[in-house]
Amino acid sequence: MQTGDRTANNREIERKFLLKRLPDKLKRSRHYIIEQGYLATESAGRQVRLRKKGKTASLTFKVGRGAHREEREIRLSLKQFTALWPGTAGRRLRKVRYEIPWKNLLIEIDIYRGRHAGLVVAEVEFPDRATCRKFRPPPWFGREVTGGKRYSNVRLANE
Repeated sequence: MQTGDRTANNREIERKFLLKRLPDKLKRSRHYIIEQGYLATESAGRQVRLRKKGKTASLTFKVGRGAHREEREIRLSLKQFTALWPGTAGRRLRKVRYEIPWKNLLIEIDIYRGRHAGLVVAEVEFPDRATCRKFRPPPWFGREVTGGKRYSNVRLANE
């Protein structure tokens, strides 16, 4: 989820699914190790997240829940990330993200590590609400969990 992928008004439009099975050729897809931690979280759905994806670091502010949220992302240097990271102690997660191009969209498959090992989810980000509504998942997708607190990264990081 790079800043350039956002719609003009900094809205994130995405849906999240559990998977029935992993897609063929997953290991050949582009992938990254992601370390993610939260500097702040509120029950109202506001969060400040730190993320290191490969060699890229960012700070992200999110507001809201479900398929449509406000999101603002700022790229950080690795030095800035390292300085802020201790503030996320006790609110972290690790996962491997695979990027699968699919019908002019990008499916991001997250395979969690550590205490959440075994959890695998797929997220699809959309350019607009119409594309989001019309989306038909591939057959290897399972149950949709968009907006489900149980599968939110912030909850997983706080467990």
